[in-house]
Amino acid sequence: MMDENDDGARVGLWVVIGIITLLLFGLIGGLAIRSMHAKQPAAKPVAAAAAAADVLLDAPLSGEVVGRLFFELGKAELPADATVALTPAIQALADHPAKKLVLAGFHDPSGDAVVNAELAKNRAKAVRAALSAQGADATRLLIRKPEQTAQDGPADEARRVEIRLVD
Repeated sequence: MMDENDDGARVGLWVVIGIITLLLFGLIGGLAIRSMHAKQPAAKPVAAAAAAADVLLDAPLSGEVVGRLFFELGKAELPADATVALTPAIQALADHPAKKLVLAGFHDPSGDAVVNAELAKNRAKAVRAALSAQGADATRLLIRKPEQTAQDGPADEARRVEIRLVD
């Protein structure tokens, strides 16, 4: 088919063989990398834990109150004394390793109920984040659905998060 003097054909044949070899190595390498990534645990457990952490308990208030934080009007940022106020809750978790903390945010009936409930929930989330930052196990910190206070109560009572120790 090829004679000894046909160098151009020989070079062309080697180029084709080289290209096919590179394609095969690329395909095999890509499959190997893909299989290595498939064997690594996905980030879904972290996302699932975060989503589960935002599930709100819909149960009656119970348990011993181990802390209260009072917030400014319309704000979900922790007050300046938050670290001091959270210390008894951290100690309660340490003293009772089988128990959990339920964080219940409160709001008053004035204004938009949906906005108020979201603010109360965000306040409870801020308390949860602060407790976690101080070393509390996030799986032991539960958030209760926002609770509406009576209209005739003290104004600061409607802007609080209660921390309760429960079984």
